[in-house]
Amino acid sequence: MYDKLFSVPDATAEKEGEDYRKYLNPASLQAVTSCRAEPGLAAARPGNRYQFERQGYFCVDTRDSAPGKPVFNLTVTLRDTWAKIEKSIST
Repeated sequence: MYDKLFSVPDATAEKEGEDYRKYLNPASLQAVTSCRAEPGLAAARPGNRYQFERQGYFCVDTRDSAPGKPVFNLTVTLRDTWAKIEKSIST
């Protein structure tokens, strides 16, 4: 599951001379391997898109998927994490 690459909304707006790597989001890529899914998803073909309930929209990976073992990549989440972050900062 992919998330935002940076831990701040605009890494270019940070102090000049600071290393951009300081703002990299360590949780920008999460591999979830112990998932359960509908049996029909075993036949998912690379490039197919699906909505996973309460998670978001996913597509079948074109490189890492194998017959009977599809790999799904998150493309659009159903929740807005930046809104939560900005709300917690402003309070």
